[in-house]
Amino acid sequence: MNHNRYESPFSSRYAGEEMQYLFSDNMKFRTFRRLWVSLAKAEKKLGVKITDEQIAELEAHVEDIDYEAAAAYEKKLRHDVMAHVHTYGDACPKARPIIHYGATSCYVGDNTDMIIMREALKLVRSKLLRVIRNLRDFALQYKALPALAYTHLQPAQLTTVGKRATLWLYELTLDLEDLDHVASSLALLGSKGTTGTQASFLEIFEGDAEKVREAERMIAADFGFERCVPVSGQTYTRKFDSRVMNVLSGIAQSAYKFSNDLRLLQSFKEMEEPFEKNQIGSSAMPYKRNPMRCERISALARYVISDSINPAVTASTQWFERTLDDSANKRIAMSEAFLAVDSILNIYMNVTSGIVVYPKIIEQRVMRELPFMASENIMLDAVKRGGDRQNLHERIRLLSIEAGKRVKEEGLDNNLIDLICADPSFGLTREEIEAHLNPGSYIGRSAEQVDEFLAGTVDPILAAGDEIAAETEIKV
Repeated sequence: MNHNRYESPFSSRYAGEEMQYLFSDNMKFRTFRRLWVSLAKAEKKLGVKITDEQIAELEAHVEDIDYEAAAAYEKKLRHDVMAHVHTYGDACPKARPIIHYGATSCYVGDNTDMIIMREALKLVRSKLLRVIRNLRDFALQYKALPALAYTHLQPAQLTTVGKRATLWLYELTLDLEDLDHVASSLALLGSKGTTGTQASFLEIFEGDAEKVREAERMIAADFGFERCVPVSGQTYTRKFDSRVMNVLSGIAQSAYKFSNDLRLLQSFKEMEEPFEKNQIGSSAMPYKRNPMRCERISALARYVISDSINPAVTASTQWFERTLDDSANKRIAMSEAFLAVDSILNIYMNVTSGIVVYPKIIEQRVMRELPFMASENIMLDAVKRGGDRQNLHERIRLLSIEAGKRVKEEGLDNNLIDLICADPSFGLTREEIEAHLNPGSYIGRSAEQVDEFLAGTVDPILAAGDEIAAETEIKV
């Protein structure tokens, strides 16, 4: 590391090696060379005078890139693609005359970007599936454990720990749907020429339009694409970048929701993220166990969400067939968003593989609020015994106020049940009243909903046989 130069935290702290490689110089410029080989092969097969020896020479030098020479050429030519054309030509003197034949810079630039985005989405997908699997197992394990639910961050009716996890999980399945839809729509630019008319290739193939179309089909096949974009200017439409970024932003939004919820639950001491044996929570307060990983998810997710405006603006401001105001923004916005999402998912995988649950604290918090929730059932039971519903409703209202005042103003336990037991208007014994204090009676269909959701939505996704990324050790 050069300590006199800025280095992206994504490289030194957050993103995984695989994602970093996808946006590396080697990935980019080796793909440039593979595209030049593919173009030369297609042109040769369709009648252009290119020799087997030239093709072999190009193939032999795909990986040995002289970056110092390329930098010198770029300083002289002020053009990054032509710098690499010349560098490749120096390594392949016999093939030099036919490198980049008929193509424009976007032939290598845009096609490479599309190839990288496809591979990056595959990696995102595999890690997303890992998080889905972790949360699936967690939801199943805790599907019937009653817990306080919150509306407006105020205690509401009960849910279960597992049911709440399905809310996080469902959002991720929606993100996966969006990812698969966008990934399936990706297409190479192909060989479209300077304004998208393929005029240069029509000239090369002496007016044979079918050869122009066949060359594109061959290039697409070489890189595993079923198609090229049907029409374009010099570039593929930047709507592709915007759509991909929307997928990344969606994942960030879902991760943000999860991380915020877990941060709150850790504050309540109900659940917490994994905490390493020697981890320090605070430099000043040794007793603290801060939700540092979830806070990092929140921070990175905020970056991705805000970054999503970049490709949207770029897509909307392209002039006619080509302007270059996309390039600098695009190479930063897209790569950094993928690196950030990779970082988010690495942490998300880590956290969900070891969420700590404290059932006793959860139960304690439930029991503090349960008397209020049970009061309606107690009232209904008393009515069945002949009580006046309106009178009982008023009695419970007054007693609830009295109990609430005791809790809030005096810091004492909730004594609503004691107050009801002492009130003769209810006509119920303490045993009959306390029978209503079973938390499992107030979770509705939570456990069944978990089972139904996992069986109907999540398990088919996981059973599809797609590769799931191994758990990633997060960088601190």
